[in-house]
Amino acid sequence: MARATKPAQTRTAPCPICGKAVEAAFKPFCSKRCADVDLNRWLNGAYVIAGEAVDETPPANGVMRDLHED
Repeated sequence: MARATKPAQTRTAPCPICGKAVEAAFKPFCSKRCADVDLNRWLNGAYVIAGEAVDETPPANGVMRDLHED
């Protein structure tokens, strides 16, 4: 007789902000509040993606110079 197999249970990671169970409407977070906390951290520079430093100095007089010489 063949043994019945149970369907594989999928485990989801907990909310990365508070650790509670994830809600489908706010995945990967548990609530709008935790999603907003995460967005705020990105906007305030708490999270960064590694890479080369970028010079963020605006061009003189706010005018972009042509980088290509003809």
